Amino acid sequence: MRDRVKIAVIGVGYLGTQHTRILSYLENAELVGVVDIDYDKAMQIGNRHGVKYFMDYREVIDLIDAAVVATPTSEHYSIAKDLIEHGKAVLVEKPITETVEQGEKLVQIAKEKNIILQVGHLERFNPAVEELEKIVTEPKFIEVQRLGSFSARSLDIDVILDLMIHDLDIILALVKDEVKVIKATGTHVLTDKIDIANARLEFNSGCVANVTASRVHHGKIRKLRVFQPNVYFSVDYIDQEVKVFSLDGEKINTQTLKIKKEEPLKKELDNFLQGVMGKKKIKVTGEEGLTALKLAYQVLKEARAEK
Repeated sequence: MRDRVKIAVIGVGYLGTQHTRILSYLENAELVGVVDIDYDKAMQIGNRHGVKYFMDYREVIDLIDAAVVATPTSEHYSIAKDLIEHGKAVLVEKPITETVEQGEKLVQIAKEKNIILQVGHLERFNPAVEELEKIVTEPKFIEVQRLGSFSARSLDIDVILDLMIHDLDIILALVKDEVKVIKATGTHVLTDKIDIANARLEFNSGCVANVTASRVHHGKIRKLRVFQPNVYFSVDYIDQEVKVFSLDGEKINTQTLKIKKEEPLKKELDNFLQGVMGKKKIKVTGEEGLTALKLAYQVLKEARAEK
């Protein structure tokens, strides 16, 4: 069993730069290099961390055990597929691929070759969400707000695939059931893609989820509430806080859970490295990333039909 995973980061935009920062000091990682088609950016980030830099990811394939793919979504499939076919473990940023068909092929290839494929659904590693997963037993109603101010990042995809997909993935992890009805609406505001969207999901179990995502909001809000019989949970993703409101007779008791705050991206990368080393099961498999993508496209289809 290897002591350290030789790894490269492919794509050093905002997220790739954060991956690089953390991998540069994680004890289980040996950061071999960074890759970006923008030579100046690759050089800057490579020099910052004292590693080699490349413009073509194929130059690092023989040097690594694994890679983080943090390129634009349109490049996820071709790069991840090539890496997996060369026997390299892959952590690909969300959404897993640009299309469902690509996602299905990628998952199948990874399965056939028995190669680790993890998808970067970062919020699953948020300590508040991890705590919530332990205590939710019978969700009846879920309400989510993921609102952010405008950014030039990820404008190649609709807000449903950019932001809402995080919460769709979390909802699927909490409810563990099939969605039977989807109602959605969305509109473009600052781009030619959908910038703000709302979806109502009805599950076979009777649970209903109401999800709102916007990238044209003033400021940032990341909140999730889960209601089940006699109790509801309120999660603040940003503060990594979980509040529990429970019924005691005619009185409502409020409790704030003690949660150790940690950087979700560090937890995600550590989980990936431990998985590559055979020490832990990975969280958010390619299959889970694909399931979230399929649901996101169903929501997107409904939202476009409402326009």
